[in-house]
Amino acid sequence: MRWTRLSFFYLMSYLGVGGIGLLVAPDLATRLLGSTGTYPRVVLRLVGGFMVALSLVIIGIVRDRVEVLYPVTLLVRVVLLTTLLWVFVDSRDPMFLSLAGIVALGMMLTAVGLVTDRRGHR
Repeated sequence: MRWTRLSFFYLMSYLGVGGIGLLVAPDLATRLLGSTGTYPRVVLRLVGGFMVALSLVIIGIVRDRVEVLYPVTLLVRVVLLTTLLWVFVDSRDPMFLSLAGIVALGMMLTAVGLVTDRRGHR
């Protein structure tokens, strides 16, 4: 599961960096993502904390090579991607499209990694 495992480094990075950004500088982080809306800092920091926590879970999965959970991360991202698109439709804030793109890229990397690894190409 070499390629799948490698795809998680992108996931860990955006969750960790994005989460820390929302915790430390929520206004800057949302502006960098293209936000046109205004959101309470306390909520942005809460989301940032969840992102950092999720990054730690992914780090543990990768470190311990818990391969049985690799496909589950795709399902989790389907839920997140659906939610981000729903929130975009509701808010029309382009930040949610940016986030959806980030999540979708990670999904594609992991899906390609899973297919490649299962076919035995290394």
